[in-house]
Amino acid sequence: MLPLHSYTPLPPELTSPLSNDVIVASEDTKQEPRKAFPVWLDYASCMAQLAVFGIFGVLTRYFLQKLFGPGNAAVTSNHTLLYLDLPSNMVGSFLMGWFGVVFKGDIISNVSEHIAIAITTGYLGSLTTFSGWNQKMLELAVLGHWLFAALGFFIGMLLVASSIVFGIETATGFRYLLNKFNMSSGNASSRIKSKLDTYACQLAVMVFFLVILVILWGVSGAFVKAEFKHGGSAAQLWFACLVGPLGVWIRWLLARLNGRGLGKAGLLKWIPFGTLIANVSAACVMAALASLKEAVNTKDCDTVIAGIQFGLMGCISTVSTFVAEFNAMRKGTHPWRAYAYAIITTCVSFALGILIFCVPVWTKGFIIDT
Repeated sequence: MLPLHSYTPLPPELTSPLSNDVIVASEDTKQEPRKAFPVWLDYASCMAQLAVFGIFGVLTRYFLQKLFGPGNAAVTSNHTLLYLDLPSNMVGSFLMGWFGVVFKGDIISNVSEHIAIAITTGYLGSLTTFSGWNQKMLELAVLGHWLFAALGFFIGMLLVASSIVFGIETATGFRYLLNKFNMSSGNASSRIKSKLDTYACQLAVMVFFLVILVILWGVSGAFVKAEFKHGGSAAQLWFACLVGPLGVWIRWLLARLNGRGLGKAGLLKWIPFGTLIANVSAACVMAALASLKEAVNTKDCDTVIAGIQFGLMGCISTVSTFVAEFNAMRKGTHPWRAYAYAIITTCVSFALGILIFCVPVWTKGFIIDT
């Protein structure tokens, strides 16, 4: 596991949403100890970055929905097993292979732990959503498309698992090329590298993501302006961005449960209960909100519920962390744990969703508009 440097007072369980065995340590880099900030300022800084990057993730997910959805590329749809959030889940899983597995140690060592947390927990955790995935499968099941729902889970899991593997392999290849270049450049390159100012690295990373955020905001704004003419989801998007950071903070705190197990004996430590609770609970609340939306069926209610579903529930649940844990277990000494973990997460979420969403729809005779 990566060592925590002395310049941050964050407890180890809050430095990553991943289980301890998910993080792949890079080579240790020697650096002078930094003076620690006050605890309250350190936490405030971390939570502020989580909020900003969480909003960034929400906007990216919205953009990918529109880009690959029926109105543009028409790759994804509410009526097929290729659900609307599939592209964002795949992209987030791919990037998790880069920034959450292979290069996470470099970000922690050369930039800061806060940036590493903001990228993985804040951005990638909010870019991907398990609750949205589960809800779309429930909507297919409630209409009687049980085969589509089952295949949606199976193919969806296959695609996101392949995405993180592809991310890890490409990142590993990129690291190999960098090492090859440094070896061919001689000692001068090593001396230059050793003198890099880590504060400058942190500023560069923050400026980079700020520029991307401004660009993404502009692109999303173009979609929103177009939807205004048709009474679209502009208000839902802004409300989702407003409540999204709360979901990121909740998931960040739930990460403390990963690797602890049950009770004082620490039973079943291999199950990341923090991620499991986040995904299952968000999926259940998402289903409950969908039932409430069908029961009330007013414009204002639809706007508020859709914003909570897309922002709050979408940010509490995560696929990038879930699939990173799955991939780490699959490569461990007990690969069966990965499949047991995936089955527990999907089956429990789907079964509870049937009770919370499908049963009320069937008994009350709601007409589902997917």
